[in-house]
Amino acid sequence: MKKWLVILLSLISSCVWADDQTIGEVFKKNQATGTMVVQSNNHGTTYVWNTQRSEQRFASASTFKMFNTLIAIDEGVFDPVNGEFIWDGTVHEFPDWNKNQSLSMAYRASCVWCYQKLAEQIGAAKYLHHLRQAQYGEIALPFEATSFWLDGSFKVSAVEQVRFLKKLYQRNLPYKGSSYDALESIMHAATSPDYRLYAKTGWARRVNPEIGWYIGYVVTSSDVWFFATNLNIQSPADLPLRQRVTLESLQAKGIIP
Repeated sequence: MKKWLVILLSLISSCVWADDQTIGEVFKKNQATGTMVVQSNNHGTTYVWNTQRSEQRFASASTFKMFNTLIAIDEGVFDPVNGEFIWDGTVHEFPDWNKNQSLSMAYRASCVWCYQKLAEQIGAAKYLHHLRQAQYGEIALPFEATSFWLDGSFKVSAVEQVRFLKKLYQRNLPYKGSSYDALESIMHAATSPDYRLYAKTGWARRVNPEIGWYIGYVVTSSDVWFFATNLNIQSPADLPLRQRVTLESLQAKGIIP
């Protein structure tokens, strides 16, 4: 009996930790260095490329805007429907930041100054409470409320991103239904006849190497698939790889056409 138990546990372990070569081929084809974790909501089936890196924590960058948006809405610091960020005229490097913004616009543009306005109202103490409550990533103390997701104070692994995404989708965190509804609408990135995509990019520029993220989930007719991809970014020209590698991998696994 013990012998068979050892064999069974070994087989389970090898299934869990084996790198998915189909996804690996997509990374290699695109000359991308990084990791990807994909997990089914219904069955728990998990595909991983670069299992060692999948557990490694990196600066979350703008992927934190997903949780930041939910926190801001639930705390009542910003109206997701009628609220507006008023641009003060400061010229930023990205043209999309140089105008007034709704919350949805700020999310899509990854508008740092907009989310820093929210952070000033939320404060470090409340952020720490929300992070601990969600058991999401790792935060170094003390931290600056307006920059912790950018400067590496808050780090998270691809595995942890997927775990968090699952909690968001299943609404397992103690937030109002209306807050979840608003976030879902803001997260919506694309719709096709076969699936709906909810996602967020991230670019950690203040760390070396720079890290690019793409996280979210795909709703199909039969399942929901959570994903988290992070890549080394050598130059801005590499940024499209975040979405390309992710979507090509989902296609290669037969999750989307």
